[in-house]
Amino acid sequence: MATKAEAQGSTSDLIKWLVVFSLVSVGVVGNQYYLSLPILYRVIALLALGAVAILVCLRTSKGSSLVVMVKEARIEIRKVVWPTRQETTQTTLIVVAVVLIMALLLWGLDSLLGWLVSLIVG
Repeated sequence: MATKAEAQGSTSDLIKWLVVFSLVSVGVVGNQYYLSLPILYRVIALLALGAVAILVCLRTSKGSSLVVMVKEARIEIRKVVWPTRQETTQTTLIVVAVVLIMALLLWGLDSLLGWLVSLIVG
């Protein structure tokens, strides 16, 4: 019985994906066909078709799993302890200082190696 329900779900998902593909296709072709219309009307039509396509897409099994993942991600983001402004400033200053020190060290090493190569080559 589960296999029958799974086959029914995959068939309806296939139909929904075909509907999404056809809506996107209609939007692309219609946008090219109605080039003489003002762009505002074409944009409104494309936004409407896109909204309908997204709604149909969210009704598929992949779409519903995406919705669940987004909800779980929002829950996890609430658990994050964000750094304070002072911690962010201190960390940024440390990173800038380390980058500057490494740049000076690499510049010095490059100059030294260039000088040695010029001595050897002549």
